[in-house]
Amino acid sequence: MVLSVSPTDSSVPQNVSALKEWDVQCQLLTTGRVSLLLRKGGIMETHDGFEVEHRQFLLYPTFLHQNPQELRGEYQALLHPDPAPGEIALPALAEVVAVQKVESLEGALRLEPLQALTAGAIERRFHYRNRLWLHALLLRVRPLITPLTLEETPDLLGCVSWVPLGDLRVEAGPPAVSEEELEQRQEELQHLLST
Repeated sequence: MVLSVSPTDSSVPQNVSALKEWDVQCQLLTTGRVSLLLRKGGIMETHDGFEVEHRQFLLYPTFLHQNPQELRGEYQALLHPDPAPGEIALPALAEVVAVQKVESLEGALRLEPLQALTAGAIERRFHYRNRLWLHALLLRVRPLITPLTLEETPDLLGCVSWVPLGDLRVEAGPPAVSEEELEQRQEELQHLLST
């Protein structure tokens, strides 16, 4: 698998996976309107502590479990039906810049302005399976120069977060958010979690 990250980055990851996320969230990340995801699933906890399963991955937009009631009002207009059932259009490459395990509901709720979910959705995810935490992932997102369209085969289906992909070649362009803006968003994230 060959993955071009940028003209100045010579690293080529050996294995690339995709992270399933609501289509609206993928749209917001790909356009740079947000850089933060709040996740409970798809993340591994090892005996050494928390780790993100993949540091780089493609965004895999999903429509099946997208819940309009859990999206903030200003993002409702981005909701639409799946334009091509049976196909997946992967829009961007994401790189994890920072990960925070948030273990207080108050801290999690303070992050509402930085991402797409409502306070109610954040609270529901925080309490999911009676494990009182969630993870905040700050992402550097690079839209693909040509979005990658795949047939949605049976091995891509199911309620899983991470999907390994086959032998692919994709090329990502510049980040959707400047490094200065991403640093400001990271500082705001740290500030909100430290108050």
